[in-house]
Amino acid sequence: MSDDVFEDVLLAAQEGDENAFAQLWRALNPPVVRYLRTLSPSSASDLASETWVQVIRNLAKFSGGEPAFRAWVFTIARNKVLDAVRHDHRRPRSSSDDIALDQLPSPDDTAQLAMDNLSTDAALDLIASLPRDQAEVIMLRVVAGLDATAVGVILGKSPGAVRVAAHRGLHRLQELVGRPPVTLSAQQEGFQ
Repeated sequence: MSDDVFEDVLLAAQEGDENAFAQLWRALNPPVVRYLRTLSPSSASDLASETWVQVIRNLAKFSGGEPAFRAWVFTIARNKVLDAVRHDHRRPRSSSDDIALDQLPSPDDTAQLAMDNLSTDAALDLIASLPRDQAEVIMLRVVAGLDATAVGVILGKSPGAVRVAAHRGLHRLQELVGRPPVTLSAQQEGFQ
């Protein structure tokens, strides 16, 4: 979305235009869910919903361009993961909570959904197997499309530390799949 279009859509969404908010949601929700699936696979959908509720609550207070908006949304998503982790440590779930869910029928063809999502799931599983800081950096850089500075702000790291974590994570992924090294473009690395 161009800067002019983004500004118009953001302003309309801040004024309560549901279609404008839907445009923002459609643009960012898929990468937000993929990011959350890497950090918290079992609760990614719930955390994405909580993220968007928070976005709606604070949308009127936001100011900035599209890159800042992306960073803001992913910061909220990351904070929702951290909140969930803290909550789970205080109140561990009983495994019996999931037993009743196993008995519910799925409205979708589970086999078809599994086949449709196999490559995405495999890629996310590979990324999730990395050390958490590397997985998070790769998801924020590649999936969210954020630059090293924005990722550094979200994670509380320097842009250099973000680039190092991205390099190490991509190198490890290359080792796991046995292919030539994957690199971020110079633009993604923050070089102009």
